[in-house]
Amino acid sequence: MPCFSTISFRQPRPAIMPEPALLDTVRQIETPEGITLSLRAAGPVARALAWSIDLLIQCMALLALLIALATLSQGGFGVWLIALFLTEWLYPALFEVYAGGATPGKKALGLMVVHANGTPVGWSAALIRNLLRAADFLPVLYGFGMVAMFSNRDFQRLGDLAAGTLVIYRDPPILALTLLPGPALPPPSLSLTEQQLIIDFVERSTILNPARQAELAELLTGFTRLTGMAGVERLQAYARWLAGDHS
Repeated sequence: MPCFSTISFRQPRPAIMPEPALLDTVRQIETPEGITLSLRAAGPVARALAWSIDLLIQCMALLALLIALATLSQGGFGVWLIALFLTEWLYPALFEVYAGGATPGKKALGLMVVHANGTPVGWSAALIRNLLRAADFLPVLYGFGMVAMFSNRDFQRLGDLAAGTLVIYRDPPILALTLLPGPALPPPSLSLTEQQLIIDFVERSTILNPARQAELAELLTGFTRLTGMAGVERLQAYARWLAGDHS
């Protein structure tokens, strides 16, 4: 399931749309299913702040570990050096693969890493983009990385270009203001973007005829395991739960 900032089905929407950002960094990607993904690239300032938070977390963790291993003399220092190596190179990749594309620093700034086509980042891409931080850092303080970021509209550093990844803003889901009355069911374990996809569908279903609703619900059978209007009703029940109706 793709990860994205904003999702829209190709249907007219009478509701008031949010004002566009002053700096247009949005990349529009259309999937084969007819769903448009809007990926809003994050600039160097937000990414630098996220990196600073992650650096602080790593330094605090390594300092605590060094204190804990101080009693082991040289053997303890050897263990600490191994921990330093693993933290430097695997800390970002682990979070990007297993924590929705975001390290704690990126999560605090509302950022996430995805493939250029909007899909979740995997081990291969995560390792490539993080191992190439060594090249991005040259000659000092991410000099090459900054040059690369300002040379393309998606703010991709060298590691991103090699891995085919983007750092984007993770926008919160837009909950429907009005939902048809009915039962509410807790959805299966969903990411923030998957929750937004369901709510986006239910918002638009109010202006669609039943046949079109059932057709679009077929695209989301991975969530419901149901087809036709049964799938529509299940998605509506999930949306009511996500909107706060837990009755």
